[in-house]
Amino acid sequence: MLSQYVEELEQDPFEVEEFIERLCWRTNNEIGSDQFDPDLLYETFVETIKDMKILQERQQRKCDKLEEALKEEQAIFVKAIDKFVAKHQVSVDYFHQLDEKINSVAGKVIHLGEQLQNVNMPRSRAVEAQLLLNHMAEFLTPGPIVNDIYSDKSKLYEAADIIQKLFQISQDLPAQRFANAKKKIESKYDDVEMQLIEEFATAQKMENIERMKELSDILSQFKGYTQVIDVYIEQSQATTYGGRDVFEGIVPLCHKHYKIIQQVFNAPDKVISKFILNIYQLKINQFVQTKLDDRKDENKYLKTLSELYSRTMKLSAELQEFFKGSEDDLLQKLTANIFDRHLATYIEVESRTLDAKCQVELKKFYENKNHQKKQIERFQELRRDMQALIGSRANINIAQIEDYGGETFLSEELAINLLQQSSHAFERCCLLSKETDLPRNILKLTDTLLRYLLHEHCDYALDLGLQAIPIAECKSVPQIYFFDVAQKCNAIVHLLEKTYNASVIPNVIGTPQYTDCIQKKRSYLETVENKIETGLERTLNAIFGWVKTYLASEQKKADFKPDTDVDTVASNACLAVVQYLNPLIGLIQKTIDGENLAAVLTEFGVRYHRVIFEHLQQFQYNTAGAMCAICDVNEYRKSARVLQSPLVTQLFDVLHALCNLLLVKHENLQEVCGGDTLNYLDKSVVMNFIQLRSDYKTIKISNSLKGISDQRMV
Repeated sequence: MLSQYVEELEQDPFEVEEFIERLCWRTNNEIGSDQFDPDLLYETFVETIKDMKILQERQQRKCDKLEEALKEEQAIFVKAIDKFVAKHQVSVDYFHQLDEKINSVAGKVIHLGEQLQNVNMPRSRAVEAQLLLNHMAEFLTPGPIVNDIYSDKSKLYEAADIIQKLFQISQDLPAQRFANAKKKIESKYDDVEMQLIEEFATAQKMENIERMKELSDILSQFKGYTQVIDVYIEQSQATTYGGRDVFEGIVPLCHKHYKIIQQVFNAPDKVISKFILNIYQLKINQFVQTKLDDRKDENKYLKTLSELYSRTMKLSAELQEFFKGSEDDLLQKLTANIFDRHLATYIEVESRTLDAKCQVELKKFYENKNHQKKQIERFQELRRDMQALIGSRANINIAQIEDYGGETFLSEELAINLLQQSSHAFERCCLLSKETDLPRNILKLTDTLLRYLLHEHCDYALDLGLQAIPIAECKSVPQIYFFDVAQKCNAIVHLLEKTYNASVIPNVIGTPQYTDCIQKKRSYLETVENKIETGLERTLNAIFGWVKTYLASEQKKADFKPDTDVDTVASNACLAVVQYLNPLIGLIQKTIDGENLAAVLTEFGVRYHRVIFEHLQQFQYNTAGAMCAICDVNEYRKSARVLQSPLVTQLFDVLHALCNLLLVKHENLQEVCGGDTLNYLDKSVVMNFIQLRSDYKTIKISNSLKGISDQRMV
């Protein structure tokens, strides 16, 4: 049983609850799974506890024995380690003694080497001096140099070393006495230098970096070292590296050769600077001037100039990593040198081109409309007003109204084209203008845009629209087109505002030109707004002038004072007016927007009410006629509600209440006049309406009007 406990206790991990469960399960199995004996289970637990105590004692004895054995082994290993430490200390002592002996021997060897060097150096120098003197003697001897060291290519490095030293020596010799020798040395010096440069060029073609490095190091001692750099740059840039587009291959080319330059030359940064300088001064400059020489098409010229300048600036930014320190602005200077001639006259070309584009767009637009642009006469408006006045007094129509069949002569498409052309010009201006000149240049282009878009296009269309408005109190149904003119004009102004905020304001804000830009736009817009306001005023005059004339001619007295009872329906004149005005209200809601819409609708409603109010006061009403008048007012009121103006709704409600005074019994007049709707009105207005009743004289004799007339007297 104890062995079984050991197996269970040594399980990893050991679960106490699981162990107890197994113990209970085995106890229950002994007596049967259906029965439960707590006494037996208790005895089992007691026995198990005793067994585990015995097991604990056994395990404790084993642990004690193992600990004693461990202590004995630990003592043995401590003694062994002490022996090894003693041996290690002896080895360290031997190592220090050996190190001292090595240092002593090394010191003696160095001393001996210095003595040998002191003896050998004078000898080497003497040998070298003797060799140089021998070579110098050849140059001092009359006649050509016959030493094959200068003609044997395999001895080129040796010849270079000798001739370079002889050249330095010759610089200190008296010119008169050694003139011939100095000439020979210089001539041979140039020959050897040229051979080295040719060898360098050959090695570069073969892409032999090691030989290029050797030759570069040798030539660095010669006076024509810069020629080597020139040869390298010339051969590296000899092949096309961008095809027709020179910009494409420049950056990869520079990265490729910078790696080679770092391996070959001692001052790679200076070499790569010269490498890039050559690209700008020759390749890019030639490419740019070739592209920009053709200035017949100035629009194409500007696009090409902008593109080339932008790409050059982008290239400069990408190549800036090769420039450090004092050369930080070199690429900007090189770019300026390439484009200076073109940038100096840029804004004149841009302004002239934008002006021409705007002219062409406007001309094309009017040609498509088959319209010859007219010169607006200074006193055109005054003459038109005089003709209208004379016509109304003489009852003849002498005013010639030309409405062009409803054509507004305004085009959002044209405006978008002008704004796009201007936006392109603004973008180029930001790119190509100096920082100090940018605000002035932007202002110059802005003036062109405002002049053509607002003055030449919108202002002209508004003038034509004003002339096309029918005169007030015309006898024929007026054709109204000015609302469309106002709508398109407002749409164009919104487009202009977007372009202004995106392309103009950011470039002039914080400068003196900012105020000029705002004032110029405001000046043009004020002219446009004033003409729109004038046009709306005249349009409303024409609409309600016709309504007034039409009602005066078509509304019969019998409509409101019939001899017999008739059906109480709205009069034909009223229905015709409503039928005419309802589409106009829809047109206003469609063409006018924002705060202007509410203002125009309110003004429309106020004039609408005034005409009807004045019209109704020109008749007398019996009971049947009053019913007809109320039907008319209901029709007018129904159409006026569409205006969604609280003021207009209130005015027509009051008018309806006034018309009720024509219908109610005379004994109820005082009560009706004291109602909420009419109580605040001036009593003279109320009395004027009551006087329109056909029975006014009768009720005047009665006391029905006493309260009203008394209030009026007050």
